[in-house]
Amino acid sequence: MTIDVKALGKVAVLMGGSSAEREISLLSGNGVLDALRSQGVDAQAFDPSQRELAELKRDGFARCFIALHGRHGEDGTVQGALELLGIPYTGSGVMASAIAMDKVMTKRVWIAEGLPTPRYLSLARSDLQRERVRTVPDELGLPLIVKPPHEGSSIGVTKVAGYSQMQDAVALAARYDSHVLCEEFIEGDELTCPVLGHGDAARALPVVRIVAPEGAYDYQNKYFTDVVNYIVPSGLPAHEEAAIQALVLAAYRALGCRGWGRADLMLRASDRKPFLLEMNTSPGMTGHSLVPMSARAAGISYEQLCLMLLRDATLDD
Repeated sequence: MTIDVKALGKVAVLMGGSSAEREISLLSGNGVLDALRSQGVDAQAFDPSQRELAELKRDGFARCFIALHGRHGEDGTVQGALELLGIPYTGSGVMASAIAMDKVMTKRVWIAEGLPTPRYLSLARSDLQRERVRTVPDELGLPLIVKPPHEGSSIGVTKVAGYSQMQDAVALAARYDSHVLCEEFIEGDELTCPVLGHGDAARALPVVRIVAPEGAYDYQNKYFTDVVNYIVPSGLPAHEEAAIQALVLAAYRALGCRGWGRADLMLRASDRKPFLLEMNTSPGMTGHSLVPMSARAAGISYEQLCLMLLRDATLDD
């Protein structure tokens, strides 16, 4: 792969931001920044929470690598601003970013397309009375997952094992969001699968199997410990891996994603059926992150991955 780094121009790596995932975004962004600079790219850090986005145009940036996570970075807002500024950027466009950031809207699209995702209930603030909350396990069964639908990195997520935990779980999720997503728990292997590219040319990278202590794949274990085992190649039978990759490609295309993304899934132990959980349109690029890990298994180095994503930076059609 030969990429003319001079043709990429002056590049802003957008990192930090104002979301609950700021700390992780800074880790991702600095990793990307170092990688791009090591390949001769004229790359500079740019934190939208510290500087006005209009400065990108004024300072002559030719394209942006979005290493922001969460709200105001992964949800279509920054993408919309860059569209208005006319500065090409990495990853999905405005609509796909906005839909994928909302786990409930994502589920609605996937269900409409006939793609498997766990059963769910969405509770608005007006639905959070004790009487309503305690009926959720009757509808979804136990255990179940409670989470804020607009956050990532497992922030505000609780696995609820009994009725007595529901109130606290819903209250925690409601601290981060105007709605609370309650989701059927799928017992089985936790998987993730990245995608690179756009449309018919998009391709799925190797599936990563995630084995966390007692299933606790939470914020702390994701980023700040080494107790989680990431298995890639996944060790799944070849036909299962291929079926999961095909499902993830269908999920990616259904949302209109481009550039890159990463789908998280559960593979139900009882019948080996995969269920889509969410699509990340600005995945992590930290030392613990899963896209670089999968790409490496496909023979793509971290530096090559960053250059490929930057080369494919674009604006909405």
